[in-house]
Amino acid sequence: MPSFKAALSKPFAKYVAKRIQKWSTRPVETQQKVFENLISKAKHTAFGKDHNFESITTYAEFKKNVPIRDYEELKPYVERVVAGEEDILWKGKPLYFAKTSGTTSGAKYIPITKESMPTHIEAARNAILMYIYETGHSKFVDGKMIFLQGSPILEEKNGIKLGRLSGIVAHYVPKYLQKNRLPSLETNCIEDWETKVEAVVDETINEDMSIISGIPSWVQMYFEKLIEKSGKPVGELFKNFNLFIFGGVNYEPYRAKFENLIGRKVDSIELYPASEGFFAYQDKQQERGMLLQLNSGIFYEFIEAEHFFDENPKRITIADVKLSVNYVMIISTTAGLWAYNIGDTVEFTSLKPYRVIVSGRIKHFISAFGEHVIGKEVEQALKDATAKTSIAVNEFTVAPQISPEEGLPYHEWLIEFENEPEDEAALIEALDQSLQQQNSYYLDLIEGKVLRPLKVTKIKKDGFQTYMKSIGKLGGQNKIPRLSNDRKIADSMHQLKLTK
Repeated sequence: MPSFKAALSKPFAKYVAKRIQKWSTRPVETQQKVFENLISKAKHTAFGKDHNFESITTYAEFKKNVPIRDYEELKPYVERVVAGEEDILWKGKPLYFAKTSGTTSGAKYIPITKESMPTHIEAARNAILMYIYETGHSKFVDGKMIFLQGSPILEEKNGIKLGRLSGIVAHYVPKYLQKNRLPSLETNCIEDWETKVEAVVDETINEDMSIISGIPSWVQMYFEKLIEKSGKPVGELFKNFNLFIFGGVNYEPYRAKFENLIGRKVDSIELYPASEGFFAYQDKQQERGMLLQLNSGIFYEFIEAEHFFDENPKRITIADVKLSVNYVMIISTTAGLWAYNIGDTVEFTSLKPYRVIVSGRIKHFISAFGEHVIGKEVEQALKDATAKTSIAVNEFTVAPQISPEEGLPYHEWLIEFENEPEDEAALIEALDQSLQQQNSYYLDLIEGKVLRPLKVTKIKKDGFQTYMKSIGKLGGQNKIPRLSNDRKIADSMHQLKLTK
């Protein structure tokens, strides 16, 4: 017999689905309203005055007045906000700063405002409600739920609270879910990731877990420790666990491993959250891609990735995007980010409604020889190569080897296997063939004898965790880049390779 809460979730899910359909079937009109609202509300800010918002009435005028910026270029404005000034990027002061570790900027402070904060919460909620609406499954709301996340302890800087995004969001879990939610606040506040996971295992191992959520690589660590302690697959330990919610990375490279750890298949929902905004979530179980949030105070622009580094790359709105093109996503938001490059690349899988997949990072690619291989391509190659085998991969990254001791240069794949391949040569050939089929530049370089086929370097068990720990990025929202255009990660990982 479903609880009152489970029964109530179905009509509420239907109501939310109708509201989503209303804006998703009027995408261009919806985005125009967001654009006009953003310009109107920010015209009296320091940024608005510096960029002539008072006279901007069209997207063409916006492009003319507001250049694309990344964090470094927006930093002078952000520093004024951090110093406590008001009306700089958005009216008033932000509620929070989401503090992230930038690679070139040191700590990044991403503002979250009174207007932008609710959109993070609503999108996470709506992802679950759309799942209930589509499948009719709602019993899971009565079970225990875990969200593996950063510490909710917040610091304060000039009257503004700051912390990790997941820690900030933890303060907004609805009251009706609080008693279902694990781990405890005390455990959630543990900073050391390995200590935290041990405590989470102790708190949850005897509970009725129904939803588990987090970045796949860190959930995997949690699952492995559960199995180690209980001697049972996760799906047997938690008989009502039927929904895995994840974000941050592509799940496909982990899927076989997870099904092995769980012992059965479970439904999953993919999310696309970031400190800068909650951009998309999976709204249909059988559709590829995530529904782009066009009604959440975010105005989107797109630039074809292959032209992004041109002198004047063409900027377009959703009205002009095409399927299967790799775009850099640019955002302007109610948090006061303007024509801001978050660094992600996306591809549209559907235009009715607009759905995207995250194809990679504009800074994470290999183009040491002009091949411009991206994250989506290496993930697809691994999926293709292991589709008909029992091989399971825990983690991997790819880097170019420009100056080998002998022979032609190549791409080096550093892989931590759960189940090693019986025929390594066949795996390498399958990986390389898939990459050649996806990327014509790579194919040309192989055929032109500029590159030789890729090489695989096997990494020790837990080698990637050891590496992440060594650079102070174990756990939380941290993740290993799928590929790099240099050998910084690869050379560090070599000391963790398997020796025969």
